Amino acid sequence: MKTLFIKLTLFVSLILLALNPKPTKEFQGKAVYISKSKMQLGSWGARLSEAQKKQIAARLKNRLEKTYILTFNQEESMFLEKEKIDAISGATDSWGGYFSRGDQYKNIKEAKLIQAQEFYGKRFLVKDDLYKIQWVMGTDTKKIGNYTAYRAMASVPKDELEWYNFSWSDLRRNTKKGENAEKEEVPMIEVEAWYTPEIPLATGPGEYWGLPGLILEVSAGNTTLLCTEIEISKDKKIEIKAPRKGEEITKANYTKTVRERMANMRNVRMGRRRGR
Repeated sequence: MKTLFIKLTLFVSLILLALNPKPTKEFQGKAVYISKSKMQLGSWGARLSEAQKKQIAARLKNRLEKTYILTFNQEESMFLEKEKIDAISGATDSWGGYFSRGDQYKNIKEAKLIQAQEFYGKRFLVKDDLYKIQWVMGTDTKKIGNYTAYRAMASVPKDELEWYNFSWSDLRRNTKKGENAEKEEVPMIEVEAWYTPEIPLATGPGEYWGLPGLILEVSAGNTTLLCTEIEISKDKKIEIKAPRKGEEITKANYTKTVRERMANMRNVRMGRRRGR
């Protein structure tokens, strides 16, 4: 009888354990990322001397090299640029600021994005779905800091990665499309990411997410983001608050608004030149 009682007690305990599993460790903390972009001068740059290229690189350093902070918990993250002062002019880069990434909030559980953007004095609050990247998992590994990272690749539409940015070439491309917009091939960017399952969070810097571990390094186009420091918090849960100020708009409509404004500015300048 005593043996039967012990077996029944053990059986009940196993059932209760299955119904109320021990919660997994919650990872939360901060990660520092260094962003480096290669300078692209196109055909115009071919006419410059090496000395001139170095001068331009020095002037553009605060655009080509940036520092970001990713604050994260199990479901949410905030990705903010650490402000940098231009080493030469002693001032912030106001023109580049119009097309840089704003404060970005991601909720990977709900697959939602909220990003604060400012364009010529007007604040926008971009709200949209997170683009679901179709990752191809690899077996290659390497060490990034103290973590073992695994490689993954993806091909992502350029507009999904650079929707907040602006380039005259994109404006010309969209102007030429006209009625053939549906036939235009969408430019794609090849992405290489390195993630670590040792921090089992499906998030990462910028638009990158959806891997079974925190993304520590990602290369896309001419830009590489590399994690240089990670601080895991063991204290109470980190609360992350999404941006709230600004006119609500989608990614596509924000891109359209910026391009229309820049096209108008170009037309006004061209009109002034013709009027001289």
